[in-house]
Amino acid sequence: MSQKELAELTDEKLLQAAKKMKSEAMMNAGFIGFLIGIVFYSLVKNGFGFFLLIPLFLIYKLVNRKPKYNKQELERILKERNLK
Repeated sequence: MSQKELAELTDEKLLQAAKKMKSEAMMNAGFIGFLIGIVFYSLVKNGFGFFLLIPLFLIYKLVNRKPKYNKQELERILKERNLK
């Protein structure tokens, strides 16, 4: 979303977007940690195999995902409006 569209959001929508961004980041971090645990368990138990690639691919997709809003722009707008 562009800076102009982000600036046109209401105060309530901006606060909801910031809260949602934070919760999504926490969920992604938890899921990535879980997948890393699966990778280590698989390496210890079975060695390197085909099924090890599935969690590695999912980790790659989660890390390279683009957020809907630019975090720095969202924080700047929240600070300008004295909402944070």
